[in-house]
Amino acid sequence: MRHPLPQTWRTASPLPKGAAAALKTCARLTRRGMARLGGALAVGAIAVAGLVSGPAQAAPASVLWDRWTAHDPNSATQVDHSGWDRILKQYVSMRTDGVTVVDYDRLKTDDRGALDAYVAQLEATPVSALNRDEQFAYWVNFYNALTVKVIVDNYPTDSIRDVDISPGFFADGPWGAPLVTVEGEPLTLDDMEHRILRPIWNDPRIHYAVNCAAVSCPNLQPEAYTAANRETLLNNGARAYVNDPRGVVLEQGQLRVSSIYDWFEEDFGGSDAGVIAHIQQFAGPELQRRLRGVRRIAGDDYDWSLNDVAAQPKPSPLVQRRRFSSGGGTRSTGS
Repeated sequence: MRHPLPQTWRTASPLPKGAAAALKTCARLTRRGMARLGGALAVGAIAVAGLVSGPAQAAPASVLWDRWTAHDPNSATQVDHSGWDRILKQYVSMRTDGVTVVDYDRLKTDDRGALDAYVAQLEATPVSALNRDEQFAYWVNFYNALTVKVIVDNYPTDSIRDVDISPGFFADGPWGAPLVTVEGEPLTLDDMEHRILRPIWNDPRIHYAVNCAAVSCPNLQPEAYTAANRETLLNNGARAYVNDPRGVVLEQGQLRVSSIYDWFEEDFGGSDAGVIAHIQQFAGPELQRRLRGVRRIAGDDYDWSLNDVAAQPKPSPLVQRRRFSSGGGTRSTGS
């Protein structure tokens, strides 16, 4: 899952010192973030971002890559995800605040070879010969393992967004970089999520399955996805996130949500009403009761700090309710 930033930026001439960072911030603003900044500031932000990138984008669109629709409905082949399952069980833990964290330092030191071997195994797997359920588990596990590998390869880092390996002058993070080759096709994390998983399965719960190595991201599940446990893990992930302050906070009738629901609003019904209906589907009894009568979303936030076991827990940015949040475009500082 990636942030709302255009994949490729271009400029005609060098920018003044500090302008690159300012332009990145402008382009990260979400629809609600701009509204909270106020009309004049929002217009200025859009104009500045437009100098190099055109209109600000909410998130990469879900656009089908037809080449990956091939599958064999009669295939009984099962991909072996035991290597990834062992890594998850050994290096992923849950903090007292409900956030799953990864021991990247220990994984890098003790088991980097196993992680690399699992990624190589998936690269060599003829995914087009699998049935649909096996393909789903394959792509989700591949995305998550590749994300962990990106962090391990660049550890220590404070945030995945600091791993600026994507192409483009102002590219941010690793999502646009070709990282693996499957069946002769170079693939990026963006390809896996936005050109394969989202358009083929058209299931909003995918956003609870793919992990972006950030504190505000839905939890990395402590076991590998399989065709058999897919529904259980998807529903577990959805319920855990919706009923956690990282996902939803309702105070004095004001509903604030994770920026995921803003960036990918089209996947959650395309409107505030659609997002709220989705949340109600997975909300516990108390949250369902409190959501009655709520018709709009007041704001959204996101914390891009690394989900590192070494990091200290801090309040969710939804609880912090920062005055001038960009809707997830800037990392939470805990202030």
